[in-house]
Amino acid sequence: MAEGGHIRLLPPDVANKIAAGEVVERPASILKELIENAVDAGATQIDVEVVSGGTRLVSVADNGSGMNRDDALLSIERHATSKIRSVADIEHIHTLGFRGEALAAISSVARFRLRTRRAEELAGSEVTVSGGTLQDVKETGCPPGTLIEVRDLFFNMPARRKFLRSPQTETSHVRQMFVVHALAWPEVGMKLTVDGRPLAVLPGGATLKDRIHDLMGAEVEAALRPVAFQSAEVAITGFVGLPALARGDRGDQHVFVNRRAASAPVVGHAIAEAYRTLLPEGRFPYVYLLLELDDSLVDVNVHPTKREVRFRHPSEVRDALIAAIRKTLAAGAGAFVPGQTPAPAIQPFDPAIGRKMQFSIADLPQVRAFSYPRRAGAAAPASGSAAAASQDLPGALPAAAGPLDAAPAAAGGPGGRSPWQTCRVVGQVGGLYVILETEDGYVIMDPHAAHERVLFERFMASVLRNAVESQGLLVPETVELAPRDAQLVRRSLDTLRRMGFGVSEFGGDAFVVDALPTGLGAMAARELLLDVARHLETVGDRGASERLREEAIAQAACKAAVKARDRLTLAEVEQLVVALAATDMPYTCPHGRPTLIYTSFTELERKFGRA
Repeated sequence: MAEGGHIRLLPPDVANKIAAGEVVERPASILKELIENAVDAGATQIDVEVVSGGTRLVSVADNGSGMNRDDALLSIERHATSKIRSVADIEHIHTLGFRGEALAAISSVARFRLRTRRAEELAGSEVTVSGGTLQDVKETGCPPGTLIEVRDLFFNMPARRKFLRSPQTETSHVRQMFVVHALAWPEVGMKLTVDGRPLAVLPGGATLKDRIHDLMGAEVEAALRPVAFQSAEVAITGFVGLPALARGDRGDQHVFVNRRAASAPVVGHAIAEAYRTLLPEGRFPYVYLLLELDDSLVDVNVHPTKREVRFRHPSEVRDALIAAIRKTLAAGAGAFVPGQTPAPAIQPFDPAIGRKMQFSIADLPQVRAFSYPRRAGAAAPASGSAAAASQDLPGALPAAAGPLDAAPAAAGGPGGRSPWQTCRVVGQVGGLYVILETEDGYVIMDPHAAHERVLFERFMASVLRNAVESQGLLVPETVELAPRDAQLVRRSLDTLRRMGFGVSEFGGDAFVVDALPTGLGAMAARELLLDVARHLETVGDRGASERLREEAIAQAACKAAVKARDRLTLAEVEQLVVALAATDMPYTCPHGRPTLIYTSFTELERKFGRA
């Protein structure tokens, strides 16, 4: 038997470093805690300064209530807080901070200095801590409020320091954290200085709309619609974006619960459900929503970093979110597609109604719609000559069109053979799919997927030959991006230029685009630039080769380009059929979805009992 026990109480410095592992992940984590403390202190102005992504310095100064000497010393002790007093208070937390762990954890893994003064006191207090060890406490002259400087993060924990990313990456995280809190508290003036350069100066007393305009730009603000909804338990205000402004990730979905930058799985599901029939897969809307509900109905004490909350009645919150977003979008439905006119009150029978995607052939002869019982608005049976009746047949085409000859066999298709020798456009079904008749059957083609395949192979061929051509824009476009998106584009400028983009920095987070890859000139420069940069980041994180990175850019560009064409003429459809037949892989788009579904006449005869 052992002489002594095996269980020991951990020394305070060890316990603090363990706690720091939960609270302090990177410089942005420090910024979050310090801004929240400043807001809880009633600050109306918060100034943030970072150096080298925050690894060398994170400084937050506020004009809040400040502290006296005793409170300043207590603030760096674990579980010392002014926010709660008893167990009952945990059920009604109305402040951002309450655990009393942040300053103790931060000061244990960095060189820490706190300067603070209450407005009614003549002198302030300065507390200096290094790696969890108190170094000095003294009186100092300082303005009312609090200044906290955190230097040399993880200087005493080399293993943790190695996991920090480059200063550019850490700066990006810091900027994103600053943006989140600036959106949550628009009435508080905020300033961000990075490496001695002011990047954001936001006046106080603003509204959420003002703050979105200042941070995201006028283009984003113009495509947002205000939300005002009240249910039995939750009030929802803020803004949601029209589907036309959707982006390729959730980076601009900000939901604040009682002004706390936190979320819950049910919130993400509700947003996706509200936009389910409005956006294609892989596109995400802009969302800036504030949820207000009684403190007793939400648990913020779920995670040490307070990133996630738990609702007492999640179904109520989910239903309220869906109803609020759908009500707002329904009110602004006329702005979904620029130039779209409202539909008439009584519409003829249309098989495309209710579908998520629609595709129109502008000059395809209209077929008489009929069914039993006959639907209101259907055309009456035609009468007259056989020639007149033939114009109502699904296969009727203008005489000049004739059958389409595919590209030469050696030019395309797997094994050097196109999918067909001859074919013709027969008609359209479901408002999206095109029916093609070939020499031995019929094909249902998805024009969007087919167009994507054609553009992808053309663009990739140019990439591999290092011969990407650019198409100059008549009027250069200035694109103002969010901080995180601007960082992605800035890192990728050289590759983007090799891909045919004429893009250069314009100061701050703005870029000037004066050329796009040939064939993509009709695309909105902002959407295309963001999609390409994000695909580049995703593939680059996998450490892929230059060719793979450029292939990802080509896929993103082609995907964006095909979305720009939601209406083709019959002649353009015929050209698309010829081009698709000449590709190396005509049967799927670059993302694996089928472009063609083929049914032979033999299969039809078998199904109809004619075999």
